[in-house]
Amino acid sequence: MTFSYLCLSILSMALVTYLPRVLPLILFRRHIENRFFQSFLLYMPYAILAAMVFPEVFGSTGGIISAISGTLVALGMSYFRFGLMPVAIASTCTVFIVEQLIVVL
Repeated sequence: MTFSYLCLSILSMALVTYLPRVLPLILFRRHIENRFFQSFLLYMPYAILAAMVFPEVFGSTGGIISAISGTLVALGMSYFRFGLMPVAIASTCTVFIVEQLIVVL
């Protein structure tokens, strides 16, 4: 990897992350009054994050059983409004314990 390639990569990544943040400020100068469009913009980051993270949950663990158990723990704790950190720790520990149990059995 050459230095120019590295600089070009960093510049392109900076543009890709900066443009989506600046374009709404440039394009929408007035307050958005449409309730449907407001709710669409409100839920868009959550939908994109879920679409990026959820498929990787099942590919990053040792097996499908541990992935499902970790997902169920995370969904259950999220339903009861636990914070992000306890949910992440509990689901990770669940995946670890289930994978260790599968190896023993």
